[in-house]
Amino acid sequence: MQERRTCRKVTVGDDRVGRLGIGGDSPVSVQSMCSVFTHEIDTCLAEINKLAAAGADIVRVAVPERKDTEALAEIMKQTPVPIVADVHFHYKRALEAVEAGVHKIRLNPGNISDRDQVNEVIDACKSAGIPIRIGVNEGSIIERKDKQKRMEELGAYFEGHRSGHLLAIMIAKLEEYLDIFAERDFHDVVISAKSMDATLVIDAYTEIARRFDYPLHLGVTHAGTRETGSIRSIAALGTLLANGIGDTIRISYASDPVYEVEDGVELLCSLAMRDRTGIELIACPTCGRIQVDLFTLVEEVKKTLETEITVPMKVAVMGCVVNGPGEAEGADVAVFAGNKRGIIYVQGERVANVKEEEILECLLAECTSFQTRILNGEATLGQKNVEIIPPDPIGELGSGEDKIRSGDVEQITIGKT
Repeated sequence: MQERRTCRKVTVGDDRVGRLGIGGDSPVSVQSMCSVFTHEIDTCLAEINKLAAAGADIVRVAVPERKDTEALAEIMKQTPVPIVADVHFHYKRALEAVEAGVHKIRLNPGNISDRDQVNEVIDACKSAGIPIRIGVNEGSIIERKDKQKRMEELGAYFEGHRSGHLLAIMIAKLEEYLDIFAERDFHDVVISAKSMDATLVIDAYTEIARRFDYPLHLGVTHAGTRETGSIRSIAALGTLLANGIGDTIRISYASDPVYEVEDGVELLCSLAMRDRTGIELIACPTCGRIQVDLFTLVEEVKKTLETEITVPMKVAVMGCVVNGPGEAEGADVAVFAGNKRGIIYVQGERVANVKEEEILECLLAECTSFQTRILNGEATLGQKNVEIIPPDPIGELGSGEDKIRSGDVEQITIGKT
């Protein structure tokens, strides 16, 4: 992990929802965008609340029409998190969003041909103390009306780079946009440079981080479904964050935006950039040694504990005696299984040995009990009380005496030769 890049800091929010920093010494924040119509106020607020509950720090809404900015006034009264208005083409939507009290504007100056209109938006945001995110996307930066100009743009910059022409255009466009803001003495700017190509995203943000000192909004655009988009997004964003680059992130899926938030939060938790709330569930990948229905058990544990447990305890669900003891030793609450049974540990201390059908109920009870002790100050997370000795693989969780008697396995135990 590299030290975070130093940069300017902008602030979003207000006295009611709180003020959130982006950049500077502020933690990396998680964003998402509503997938519903903004003018459908109740539906929009319901999704904003759902995203906030999942861990979103900032939520963006689309305002393509006047009825959307009219709805913002009511949404701003009830939102639990800062709201960004996404503006393209119609500068008046930005002015209306500012008037409605929105906390940030996402603007693409290249989509507004009249410079005076762009300046009017900048001046309105400056007067209201609202930051602006400007961005370039691979799909929107290349000139498409003038074919000759497009061919020139695709020319010589970063010639040795696999996507050199696109990287060059991204940098050039950002410089062009930033000049507009500098002329108005406006510096509360956040930058983004997105592509569906994870390697281009890494290279673009790395180059931008060298050239500019503005906060960076990380994202992979057009990432696809969660199944493939998660890998593409984490490959790019995880690499950048580990290298100290990035101040706010949005993972984008063609799916329920709640998944974007959940995966963004998990990414930051995995990189120790965000404190975890609730369980950290680890489970073995399974193999031919498994002797219980681990897939079902893990899903049931996850589904139940996500709603029941609020303290950041580490819970391990392991399917055999090979890796089970080590993981149980490192977890707050753990079970490792074999021969249709499970041994349950709480901070390294063995508390139960139960049949397979009793594992879930017993594990959940121990997690709940442990949470109560944590909240009462009677226990501390992350403590390890004893060393766990791996059980005899032919004993209570192993192959069993029946196989020994039948000659299918030899009677060899841990510590014997």
